[in-house]
Amino acid sequence: MGSISIKKNTVYNIIKTASTILFPIITFPYISRVLQPKNIGRINFGNSIVGYISLLATLGVTTYAIRECSKVRNNREELSKLSGEILSINLFTTFIAYIVLAIILLVYGKLHDYRLLILIQSLSVIFTALGADWINTAMEDFKYITIRTIAFQVLSVILMFIFVKEPNDYINYAIITVLSSSGAGILNIIYRRKYCKTKFTIKCSLKKHLPPILGLFAMLLAQQVFTMSDTTIIGLTLGDYQVGLYSTAVKIYNILNQILGSITWVVMAQLSVAFAEDSIEDIKRILRYVIQFSAVFGIPCIVGLFILSPEIISIFGGRSYIEATIPLRLLSLTLAISTIGNYIFNINLLAAGKDKVCLFACSMSAVLNIITNIIFIPVFGINAAAVTTIVSQLCAAIICIPFLKKKYQDAENLKLVLRPVFASVIMAVVLIILKYVINNTIMRVIVSVLFGAGVYFVILMTLHDEFTVNTVQSCVSKLKKYYLSHRNNDNRSDFR
Repeated sequence: MGSISIKKNTVYNIIKTASTILFPIITFPYISRVLQPKNIGRINFGNSIVGYISLLATLGVTTYAIRECSKVRNNREELSKLSGEILSINLFTTFIAYIVLAIILLVYGKLHDYRLLILIQSLSVIFTALGADWINTAMEDFKYITIRTIAFQVLSVILMFIFVKEPNDYINYAIITVLSSSGAGILNIIYRRKYCKTKFTIKCSLKKHLPPILGLFAMLLAQQVFTMSDTTIIGLTLGDYQVGLYSTAVKIYNILNQILGSITWVVMAQLSVAFAEDSIEDIKRILRYVIQFSAVFGIPCIVGLFILSPEIISIFGGRSYIEATIPLRLLSLTLAISTIGNYIFNINLLAAGKDKVCLFACSMSAVLNIITNIIFIPVFGINAAAVTTIVSQLCAAIICIPFLKKKYQDAENLKLVLRPVFASVIMAVVLIILKYVINNTIMRVIVSVLFGAGVYFVILMTLHDEFTVNTVQSCVSKLKKYYLSHRNNDNRSDFR
């Protein structure tokens, strides 16, 4: 079950994450030109404030809930009891978070002009809490998650082109973004009944749930501070325009980072069970799959993003955002460290319940990030924000490495990276040549992505890369099965 389930869920997740690439490609070039850097900066500054409130509302519920619910998912009664208690805790913390938000908006005068925007953006917090999407992840229902995500993205694209037509429409854009990212939470209230009855209850096992939830909250707080401090400090010291430039680079970086990091949620449920049972073979199998996925898809993304940064910035934001090229190139290097950190941090330590180690690593990297941001951003601008992100993430990874258990790690897994590295070097040469051959920016990116990816995967197939060969063979087998099934149905129809 494990291997097949992971492969199926990975396919669904790739479809979902591919849509997260497609829809920003469709919408962001339009939105960035319509709203202009200043209003893009307002949107992202508001999101940075809501991000802190969202963190307070969710505590460490999502990761804890996925990890614990996956262990009892075959027992409907136990799952209903556990999910009801976790949801109740989450709704209470959401109520507290909104009180804190109200105080901040009333007391902090500089946020006066942002009040309406932040209140609208904060709706995502309550929608997320009510949706309790962690139930679907624990049940590995990635098919539903994928279909639902794409449906709301299509709806948001339509609404954007209808209601966002000039710079002052940034409020409309904020409403549509909330609908796109969190509106599905309302649907989930009904859908999750197929798995369990999630009811609000005052009787929660606080002694059982609160310590790990608060531990994860502290860790996520450090991560959120790490993620949002650069945007916040840029906004307070350099202004909305610089936030607009930097946040454009971050948005592009986050698309790829989320795709590569999404493997975490695909394997989290099974890994949590495997670590709980100390099933070494299952753990090694899943970890091998994660390394293969991350190497085959991650390395060419890093190389391509670095080489094509100016073109990607121009397409996404227009020439007025070209100053974001250097930060984006620096963030492409961060993507490599982030992918390695995700394997060490989320895939290994969090799934194994090593929350204290994760908390310490996150705290140290967050403190380092804030200090370096405060010192260097006012002097060196947005480029410093990207560099401090690299240094801080590297710090977290180095802290965590000694806590990896050797019995779960296979030394042979390092060889899985060699073929993707070699293929990416050849791909890089091809991309550099194409930059000098093709003059049109859009055509250069399209041809580079298609031709570069083609060269990359042909080389991997030639080198007999295990992950690539197995994936291609699986796809071909399913296509043949689909074709034969339909041909047989047509024959039966003709016979009748």
